[in-house]
Amino acid sequence: MTDTSLRSRPLRVLAAMSGGVDSAVAAARAAEAGHDVTGVHLALSANPQSFRTGARGCCTIEDSRDARRAADVIGIPFYVWDLADRFREDVVEDFIAEYEAGRTPNPCLRCNEKIKFAALLDKALALGFDAVCTGHYAQVIVNADGSRELHRASDMAKDQSYVLGVLDDRQLAHALFPLGDTVTTKDEIRAEAERRGLAVAKKPDSHDICFIADGDTQGFLAGRLGKAEGDIVDESGNRLGTHEGAYGFTIGQRKGLRLGTPAPDGKPRYVLDISPVDNTVTVGPAAALDVTALTAVRPRWCGTPPAGPGTYTAQLRAHGGETEVRAEVVDGEELRVRFTEPVRGVAPGQAIVLYDGTRVVGSATIAATTRATAAV
Repeated sequence: MTDTSLRSRPLRVLAAMSGGVDSAVAAARAAEAGHDVTGVHLALSANPQSFRTGARGCCTIEDSRDARRAADVIGIPFYVWDLADRFREDVVEDFIAEYEAGRTPNPCLRCNEKIKFAALLDKALALGFDAVCTGHYAQVIVNADGSRELHRASDMAKDQSYVLGVLDDRQLAHALFPLGDTVTTKDEIRAEAERRGLAVAKKPDSHDICFIADGDTQGFLAGRLGKAEGDIVDESGNRLGTHEGAYGFTIGQRKGLRLGTPAPDGKPRYVLDISPVDNTVTVGPAAALDVTALTAVRPRWCGTPPAGPGTYTAQLRAHGGETEVRAEVVDGEELRVRFTEPVRGVAPGQAIVLYDGTRVVGSATIAATTRATAAV
């Protein structure tokens, strides 16, 4: 049984409205289904005026106005909630600390975990709401025993279950995703918004990290961590160039290395390792990126934790494909994963999300990887 927006009884629903077309249509569908819907836009910046006009993130001051206009058209109450302090501590500061430690975080996943389905949900429940509704493309399925499962969206091209893999049983019980079982193109969602009279129908999708308005992640980090010159070396430790901060690199990166010495084989080099301790970046051939296994920590399960080792598919980035793995939980705190075939570009700090068919089993944060060929 699909449990996206059409439940058997009317609910008091708090619709998180980002100012985009998806969340607006989701709120409209929830209201149309007979729920008592209230819209809320999250103010996540202490100084929203600093967001430039035309930013492609979400959560700009323009977005709050767009969300309010959409709520007016739908005919639902609307509020702006200030969660800037919580967002700064749990998402922005975490993002900076992870890069400083040589890891590659996913701030959208952390925002879902800490803000939309923790801070926002807790406040909603305290105020008497039954559920939080968002415009994510994913499905909640209710089993015969009343338990719930998180599944991929019907349309794999729009599936966003990866960034929801941090939700636990309690959070799933209070989550509504009205767009999850929609087998339509984004153009059709926009057409629906236009039919409903929503001005956001033609608004471009957000792409950038919402708190980095100009999309310059390296510049953002440099402004907060300062420049710290270090060496770029090859696998043998030979110095090939310098950088202005190891935090500005990610595993698998090819562009922006600015190396004066070409590789002996003339092939491109990639970032293989980032060492914040000595501020060194190691580069090498693409083959050295092949990962055969990994260890992940802080697992979160969308239901009952796996019992014993099992075969699953895994997704390693928001817009990545699936790969077959064998996974096992050790002592309830560590997830050990072995890939059937080597994969590339796996970086500590990323989330690995396990799937059993379309069902999201859970997620964990990658702590270490095992390579087919050692980087150093």
